[in-house]
Amino acid sequence: MSKKHIILPLTDEIIKELKAGDEVLLSGILYTGRDAAHERMAAILEKGEAMPFDIVGQTIYYAGPCPAPEGRIIGSAGPTTSGRMDSYTPVLIENGLKGMIGKGLRDESVIDAIKKHGAIYFGAIGGAAALISSCIIKQEIIAFEDLGTEAIRKIEVKDFPCFVIIDSFGNDRYKEGRKEYEIKG
Repeated sequence: MSKKHIILPLTDEIIKELKAGDEVLLSGILYTGRDAAHERMAAILEKGEAMPFDIVGQTIYYAGPCPAPEGRIIGSAGPTTSGRMDSYTPVLIENGLKGMIGKGLRDESVIDAIKKHGAIYFGAIGGAAALISSCIIKQEIIAFEDLGTEAIRKIEVKDFPCFVIIDSFGNDRYKEGRKEYEIKG
């Protein structure tokens, strides 16, 4: 299977074309954020206040990159467990978030929001933090600097490798893969 090259930000047309299991290389702007940042973003939306960045059409990478070693743009930047963001994710999707990158299963409320609002969930490869950081060509902290490595960063990536885990139709590669294994097993 060939990898699909995707230029960010995501569009509805691109999202509809992607299917669970597709291998993709993302290039463009992503935002990093983990559970502490998600909790703050959800609270901001609940209060009707302005977000620290316009999430409409954007993709959030669930990561808290390590500080950059000398001569590097960023330190290791591996994915964190996506389930930690599940209680905050539906409201972000309802407000325009189109993509998420992480690792692990998602709650049914997230899958329902993905289907209802035309979003997508990508999986990054855990344990590949050094490889992933080599795909990051620019980075800057844009919000919640007090959170340290969990601050929201705007990062520019080139050929960031990941897989479509849950497509906009709710197809879940984790569930499909398990069914295939159980049938063969």
